[in-house]
Amino acid sequence: MAAVATCGSSAGSTGSAVATASKSNVTSFQRRGPRASGTNDSGPRLVSIAGTRPSVRNGQLLVSTGLPALDQLLGGGLAVGTVLLIEEDKYNIYSPLLFKYFLAEGIVNGHTLLVASTKEDPANILQELPAPLLDDKCKKEFDEDVYNHKTPESNIKMKIAWRYQLLPKIEIGPVSSSRFGHYYDASKRMPQELIEASNWHGFFLPEKISSTLKVEPCSLTPGYTKLLQFIQNIIYEEGFDGSNPQKKQRNILRIGIQNLGSPLWGDDICCAENGGNSHSLTKFLYVLRGLLRTSLSACIITMPTHLIQNKAVIARVTNLSDIVVGLESFIGSEKETNPLYKDYHGLIHIRQIPRLNNLICDESDVKDLAFKLKRKLFTIEICWPSHYSWIHPANYLLRALILLFPLPRTMQIKMTTIMSYPSNWYIF
Repeated sequence: MAAVATCGSSAGSTGSAVATASKSNVTSFQRRGPRASGTNDSGPRLVSIAGTRPSVRNGQLLVSTGLPALDQLLGGGLAVGTVLLIEEDKYNIYSPLLFKYFLAEGIVNGHTLLVASTKEDPANILQELPAPLLDDKCKKEFDEDVYNHKTPESNIKMKIAWRYQLLPKIEIGPVSSSRFGHYYDASKRMPQELIEASNWHGFFLPEKISSTLKVEPCSLTPGYTKLLQFIQNIIYEEGFDGSNPQKKQRNILRIGIQNLGSPLWGDDICCAENGGNSHSLTKFLYVLRGLLRTSLSACIITMPTHLIQNKAVIARVTNLSDIVVGLESFIGSEKETNPLYKDYHGLIHIRQIPRLNNLICDESDVKDLAFKLKRKLFTIEICWPSHYSWIHPANYLLRALILLFPLPRTMQIKMTTIMSYPSNWYIF
């Protein structure tokens, strides 16, 4: 695979390197700089590309999604050569944010972008990318944002249940610009000089399709065919497939496709349960994944799966995607008025995590995840379900008082009911 590229070495050089390491009593990890003795170590090493790092699980080359918290949930990041499918929320409010974070991360790291859309010009999408938060400025603005959105409950130290203690902490703070993954200010726009210095390619469907184009039966829709040809040309012409070495330093191609499967792409899967192009979308994903597997590229796709009436199509789309993340917005639903979710804007579902070169995929162990959009940041946190509300510290004190000073049975039932709902904690 193109995603895991190493440069080989002879057995003799490897053996001498091990011998040298044993003599100097150091570990087998490679040093960043040249050795003091001046020896040139030619051991195997991963391809060094800005904005990437190897996975600790399988050595797969990873790129950041633009949200460090989401990177942690996906096992460290998005593997090169894979497809990340974002199931759009009902009103398509929050899924464009994840799409733009992915593109903004590519600009900050100097990656090549390929933006495909049907309703918005890619040039306009780039103008709306969030501004990166870097170093000391990032730390100051992040602290201000957290302070402004701090709730009274967050000031109370809670003793959480044992099953939440085993979960890794989701990083929500800023990092240095030299590290893997960055944070972005949703209230500001990407500096124009960064956009102008970036290398990007736009695919705007209304400009690529002519009204006189003839479509062959049992083939892909014209929009999908044009897009596949466009992606293939960029991969081959700029050397992302590895067959033609790139003139400059090796780089990553970030592909972003917006609203795939919608009627704007000429697909009718959202209009009828058994449309004439029911297999067109799955054929497109099959060919696209083949292009990604043989190139240094990663792809993010947003899709209105809530509009697809045929559940079999959704199952096939899920199987043809490597990572599937669903967004469930609270707007217009009963959860919007539920006191349990008053601090959040929606739920995030990690439906599928890739297990590359295998026939099955992993599922995330973390199920209770919610997101909220602050003034500047989009954060992902663990949402506390109502049946764990008894762990609140105030309830510990109340239970102790009940044990020390027994109350009538009817009074105990009433107090237990009060403790079962987080909205009633304020009475304590």
